[in-house]
Amino acid sequence: MKTFFEAHIWTLKSKLYRMAYLWVKDRDVAQDVLQAVFEKAWLKKDELQKMDNPTGWMVRSIKNESLQHFRQIKRFEPLGEVEIETDNQEIDNKDHDVGMVFKFLDSLPEKQKEIFQLREVEGLTYDEIAEYLEISLEQVKVNLHRARKSLREYLMGIKHER
Repeated sequence: MKTFFEAHIWTLKSKLYRMAYLWVKDRDVAQDVLQAVFEKAWLKKDELQKMDNPTGWMVRSIKNESLQHFRQIKRFEPLGEVEIETDNQEIDNKDHDVGMVFKFLDSLPEKQKEIFQLREVEGLTYDEIAEYLEISLEQVKVNLHRARKSLREYLMGIKHER
């Protein structure tokens, strides 16, 4: 029989890693952030079990720990401006297109990027996003609409350039 931690917290590992990577843009740092949050969660496992939304607490903790990483290294640039590491491998056109989309997404305002990631990549509902980010449902809808509209305009611009 699985413990609460194994059943409800540990299963979030992949999703939380992707979120950490979204903010820190470094695989090793994302793993460190994830490890730190899991350590905190382990120490608070009894409290987490009593919470209505332990997943929301984990998501907020990942974000806070990511921000703490930047404070510790005294690098206060917005998270969206951190350089993305790429392998020195030859990429085909499809990979290039995907890379351009990710580059565009990184140019979005931080709130739009977070909401887009949570909705389109992680598949969370609007209500879950509002709860995780502690914002109103209306803010989720507006920011997601703006992100999608910007992406659509960007993709149309690329299509017309070809």
